[in-house]
Amino acid sequence: MKYNLVLTVFVANFLLMACNSGSQEDDQQESDSIETDTISYLNQPLVEDLYSADPSAHVFNGKIYIYPSHDVESDTKEDDSGAQYDMKDYHVYSMSNPGSSVTDHGVALDIEDVNWAKRQMWAPDAAQKDDKYFLYFPAKDEDDIFRLGVAVSENPEGPFKAEPEPISGSFSMDPAVFEDTDGKYYIYWGGIWGGQLQKWRTGEYLSTGDSPYDDEPLDEEPAISPQVAILKDNMLEFGESPRNILILDESGEPIKAGDHDKRFFEASWVHKYNGTYYFSYSTGDTHKIVYATGDNPYGPFTYRGVILHPVQGWTNHHSIVKFEEEWYLFYHDTQMSGKNYLRNIKMTKLVHNPDGSIQEIKPYTLK
Repeated sequence: MKYNLVLTVFVANFLLMACNSGSQEDDQQESDSIETDTISYLNQPLVEDLYSADPSAHVFNGKIYIYPSHDVESDTKEDDSGAQYDMKDYHVYSMSNPGSSVTDHGVALDIEDVNWAKRQMWAPDAAQKDDKYFLYFPAKDEDDIFRLGVAVSENPEGPFKAEPEPISGSFSMDPAVFEDTDGKYYIYWGGIWGGQLQKWRTGEYLSTGDSPYDDEPLDEEPAISPQVAILKDNMLEFGESPRNILILDESGEPIKAGDHDKRFFEASWVHKYNGTYYFSYSTGDTHKIVYATGDNPYGPFTYRGVILHPVQGWTNHHSIVKFEEEWYLFYHDTQMSGKNYLRNIKMTKLVHNPDGSIQEIKPYTLK
């Protein structure tokens, strides 16, 4: 199974991940199960009383707010669709500045208060417009199809009130909202395998097999594209039909589905630095956070390199935010639990080089 590698720490950082990996067997060859006391972590968990993951960070009103998913113990049987990631609510956290104490503002939204949602409230994001705050989140509906929802609050910490229906035309998961310097807002989303993006390749939900990755393109075909749409002024609806985001390799060709070190898997994020748009994402089964750059929010984006090497655990998910004059990367690993579905959030400095490239980050070293 793709999601059941427990207490696994990927040492591919040190091997530079010379081989592409598309199967569990390859993953096992490129990883070692090691004791956690042999690891020296770059950073410590920000929150220790709850399990949290997929941290989306923003600066609102001069403070850092973090919108993660909330991992919980689950007796749901593990499977390749990620059913064991059975999250049911969201907490919002805040920090006055990097290094300060973290405040838990409690439950901001519960699945019981979302009319259309059945289960699995995965990675969220948030945005501010005028005097309102918007929480964007995925969940499965009664047909077990992922949709994107939105909830509204007058405060960045919530509580948030969900709209009665998901965003019309939405599908898949991992929403991320980017506010451009001209005041326009764009929403990015998508995730393959358990995130179901591969099942929408025809424009309609279609599954041709029991396995969540049966619907993927062939290795030599272009990789599945993440999605983007501008948001309407009310921040509750797409302002256009979803568009594919084209990610190119260094030679200007679309990245192929078989290029597991570079192709999109999940965890879209966009930030802007010196006029350049940086689209970053997780490569999934090779467990990296990588980035590509472009000259507009729709792309195309050209692959540039790795930001974050594989963390302890199976998933890798991040956000990037500027606070005052410094940039920070938020991410998660499994330091506290050693279980892939019980994660903890962390943060570290992110550095842009003079040429605009980003310095690579290794989240741990071996003692």
